[in-house]
Amino acid sequence: MTGEARTIGSAGSDLSGRNSLSGQNNLSGQNLSGMKSLDLIIRLEWAVVAAVAIVFYAWSGVSWWLFGLLILAPDLSMFGYLGGPRTGAIAYNALHILIVPVLLLLVGYLSGHAVAIAVALTWIAHIAIDRALGYGLKLPAGFQDTHLGRIGRKRDELSP
Repeated sequence: MTGEARTIGSAGSDLSGRNSLSGQNNLSGQNLSGMKSLDLIIRLEWAVVAAVAIVFYAWSGVSWWLFGLLILAPDLSMFGYLGGPRTGAIAYNALHILIVPVLLLLVGYLSGHAVAIAVALTWIAHIAIDRALGYGLKLPAGFQDTHLGRIGRKRDELSP
């Protein structure tokens, strides 16, 4: 292994199809293309979740100024990386999982509080857009290492 974070699947294979111990590719070209198709479908699902959250936001009747103000608010958690990769991952992930916004949506709905519903839908839209773009929950190894794989350019593609 080359020091990069990998998500390990069954039988010692990481999710890219490489054997984490030998580094050999365990997937045929057909299976690898099937994984790419599956990735595209999952991203499309997240795009639909984002669109639905935005449509419901529009139906909430709350000002679009609130949406514009809050849509990037969860990314302020990236400041946690000033405390190191582990602290950054914890801070980032705390605002990029669906549990809290879904609970807020439920509480807002049950209490009839339109602003709580709007905040929850904005938060859900943010998370869904991130997932649709391929940004996942962060691993403590570093900002570019996510549960969906490494984001950004590969290390060997970087110029000196």
